[in-house]
Amino acid sequence: MDDLLLLVHRMPYPPNKGDKIRSWHLLKHLAQRYRVHLATFVDDEDDWQHVPAVQAVCASSHFAALSPRGARLRSLGAVLRNRSLSFDYYRDAGMRRWVDSTMRQHGIGRIVVFSSPMAQYAEAWPQARRIVDFCDVDSDKWRQYAERKPWPASAVFGYEASRLLRYERHIAATCDAALFVSAPEAELFCRLAPDSAARTGWFSNGVDTAYFAPGRYDNPYAAGDKALVFCGAMDYWPNVDAVQWFASEVLPALRARDPQLRFVIVGARPAPEVQALAAQPGITVTGTVPDVRPYVAHAALSVAPLRVARGIQNKVLEAMAMAKAVLVTPQALEGIDAEAGRELLLAEDAQQWIAAALAALAGPPAVLDALGQAARARVEAAYSWDARLAPLDRMIETPAAHGGAAASALWTPA
Repeated sequence: MDDLLLLVHRMPYPPNKGDKIRSWHLLKHLAQRYRVHLATFVDDEDDWQHVPAVQAVCASSHFAALSPRGARLRSLGAVLRNRSLSFDYYRDAGMRRWVDSTMRQHGIGRIVVFSSPMAQYAEAWPQARRIVDFCDVDSDKWRQYAERKPWPASAVFGYEASRLLRYERHIAATCDAALFVSAPEAELFCRLAPDSAARTGWFSNGVDTAYFAPGRYDNPYAAGDKALVFCGAMDYWPNVDAVQWFASEVLPALRARDPQLRFVIVGARPAPEVQALAAQPGITVTGTVPDVRPYVAHAALSVAPLRVARGIQNKVLEAMAMAKAVLVTPQALEGIDAEAGRELLLAEDAQQWIAAALAALAGPPAVLDALGQAARARVEAAYSWDARLAPLDRMIETPAAHGGAAASALWTPA
């Protein structure tokens, strides 16, 4: 096997944690084909227990401790250098020394980067084949934050949007392929960085359908509760915004019709704004749970009321894989190949959400069951990880910059 360097911004484990699913399956896929040398950050104390599981997949590995609070303070120095806050957030001298030593020691000729700020560690090795999985157009996410937040947060987010886009464009112009999580994300980046369009493509997330499957799970809800469940990292601002909007604009009208309805917010590290929602009637905030599947399996409906979203929402695919009816916004549906009305439910504003939820919950159970079964069939047919990751193999061995591949050749089938 040849050697390959993999750079990941957050340790890619546990494998069913929303923001680590893609990176974990990427690591496993690459480890079947290469001797993988992994460099990653650990920003959650609970994740140190998982180091042996990740080391077992790798030829060598480096885990750098990252304090989110300290990193945020350090990133403010980027303003003095007119560069991206995200760049300095993940800037670490020890990480750079390990990468440079590993590259020299093993003569590594292939680098895969997961998340744009990690590309800084690959820049010193232009002779290597460098593939960057941006996942999302993060700069556009910061732009959306700036539009929704009051000053001075809007000014900070606007600064980061412009500086990160500049760095994203630089990375795409100097690497061999720039990959994203969906066709809309890739198309957006092509508009923002047209000079790199020939090197820009995408591969979608998959789903572990053996793990996320209908089955017998203990019911975590109180007797009589009809749960509307939302799953996600609850310190992530788009998720915070989503549950706040649902709690204020949708849930009261639903509970006025059916007081047994309960909005259950499942996810680690709930922000103070999320924790405060638990004081409202009909809302439960769980915090970290050992397994999200029982909460999805026994919910009346899975909801994804995201108003700001980039890329593909794993929470939607996972609920679909569990044959659960899912109600989503257009933003949460972006990049997912599913038919509204047959495989999931779609609503945009508050009134549409209220009407769609009430109709679904008041209808015959067989209707929601059929929706869930159709959703499961869609995921099984279209979202296996092996199929989704296959285009990456081609890019690693035949980089677009050297091979002249057109953007369309990088894109996975719908």
